Order: sequence, then C-alpha cells, then structure tokens
Amino acid sequence: MSTQVTPATQLGTIGVDEVVGEVGRAKRPRPRSLAVRRPPRRRILSRAGLNLAALVVFVCSVFPVYWMLNMSFTRGESIISRTPSFLPFDFTLGNYATAWTREAAPGQTDFVHGLLSSTLVTVGVLVITLVLAFLASIAVARIRFRGRRSFIVAVLIVQMIPGEAMMFTIYGMIDDWRLMNTLVGLGIVYVAAVIPFTIWTLRGFVAGVPADLEEAAMIDGCTRTQAFWKVTFPLLAPGLVATGIFAFIQSWNEFTMALLLMKGYNLTLPPWLLSFQSATAATNWGAVMAASTLISIPVVIFFLIVQGRMSGGLVSGAVKG
Repeated sequence: MSTQVTPATQLGTIGVDEVVGEVGRAKRPRPRSLAVRRPPRRRILSRAGLNLAALVVFVCSVFPVYWMLNMSFTRGESIISRTPSFLPFDFTLGNYATAWTREAAPGQTDFVHGLLSSTLVTVGVLVITLVLAFLASIAVARIRFRGRRSFIVAVLIVQMIPGEAMMFTIYGMIDDWRLMNTLVGLGIVYVAAVIPFTIWTLRGFVAGVPADLEEAAMIDGCTRTQAFWKVTFPLLAPGLVATGIFAFIQSWNEFTMALLLMKGYNLTLPPWLLSFQSATAATNWGAVMAASTLISIPVVIFFLIVQGRMSGGLVSGAVKG
C-alpha cells in the first residue's frame, strides 16, 4: 500500500512557518530591514567622538617629535624666522655633524663618550634593578613575614619623595664614599631612585599569578625551582619587560643627578646638551634638535625590540596558564 505525501504530513516535517504556496517549497527567511541592522545614531556619534579625541591626543603627542626632526634638518637662519616652515625646504645635515663632534667643554666629553657613559650606566641600572626588584617582589607577594605591610608602605613613601629634595644628602653620601664623577656612584643613585616603583609594580604581577600553578607542576614531577622557571616565570615576563622599560627610560633621560655628580669625560648625554648653550653666543638650535634626535634614537630602538618580546611573553603566558 503506497504512502501518499499530503500537506499535513509536510507540515509536520517542515514546519508551519516554512510552508508557503505550493506544498513542499520551503519559505526563505525574510531579510532584516536596514533600520534594524544599522547601529543607533547615538552609538555612531559616540564612536566618532572617541575617534576624534584619540586623533587629537595622537597629533599632540607626535607633533613635538616631528618638529624636532624638522628643525634638525633646517638651517639656523630659517629656524629663527618668524614664519615657521613645516617642511625642511632648506635641507642640511650640518646640524648632525656639529652635534656629533661637539664637546661639552674644551677637553670634555663629546657625543660618542656621552653615549658610552649613558649606555653603561643604563644597562647596569637595568640589570641590577630587575634582579633586586624581582626577588623583593616575590618575597613581598608570596612570603608572609612580620613588617610586610610596613615595608610596602615604606616603598610607596620613598617613591613619593622627589629626588631634588634629597640632592644635598645624596651629594654628601656620594662624596663621602669617594664616588664623585664615577659611573658606579651615578648608577647607585639611579638604582635607589628606580627600584621602589619597580618593586611595587612587580609585586602586582607576582600576586596575580596563582601559586596553585606551581603546586600542580610539582605534582606532575617538577621540583620547586623547575616549577618556578617553567610555569611562573613565563607569566611574569611581561611585567619584567614593562618595569624594564620604565627603568631604562628613567636612567637614560635623568638630568639633574647626572649634572650634579658628573663632569668631564664621564658626562652622560642629557647634561651634555648644555654644551650648545653659551652666554656669549647665540644658541645653535639646529644642533640642539639634531643632538636631541640622536639621544632619542637608542630609546626608540630599545622600545621596538622589547615591544615584540612583551607581546610574545603575554601570548606565551596565556597559553601556559
């Protein structure tokens, strides 16, 4: 006995909403109206306002750097003109030649010696600060000891005190230790200035990594040291990079203490910029801008290198966590 397909049977198979017109032909879903798919006007206006604000902030941040580059390629008579030129039409490389060979004073440091002094101090401060702050942050975040809270508060208080308020004390201590005009003495001052903020920042990263991860790795057969280096340390790598960037920039751009404690061939680059000012002659602003550009290049290179490692550390930590 043959089974005949009736509209009632197809209604049960296809559904009431899908049967239109002829039996067996499914109804196509109706496209949504454009009014429904379009975002609300208020959302469009708010997004446009945020984009405009971001553009203004970007222009205000980038324009000083652009103007420094523009002036570094402009001749002196064009720089002091009342009509600003937004492009270096009067192009010259003489400002960079002047900046490269300019001495802070007769017989004192030039750009090459200042670059060497700044590099040695900054790299030493970076390494020592990260090691000491890393160990201190682990102790503060993982170990419960008497006076822990007082230590954290003391770190914050030290960070709030401006360095200029302790200039005479620092000068007397460095002079008593016979470390005046030495890179070691300047490095000690930089480490003392940078390490409180570094400890406080790394403490947050260490506290954010659960200790259960190390315990799980130890259950799987790792020792405590292996669990720390294989599980916890990759998760802390972004924090180390972030604090390392702060320590590098602070040490590289510091001016006051370097001017107070250093002289001669041991001068770092920021005090070296004072050599372009003179009480008897006009300031060579083109050379000043060229020297400022040369000083900023190592910072840009360091940040570009470390930025990729910071992103890789974030991804690696997310996968292992």
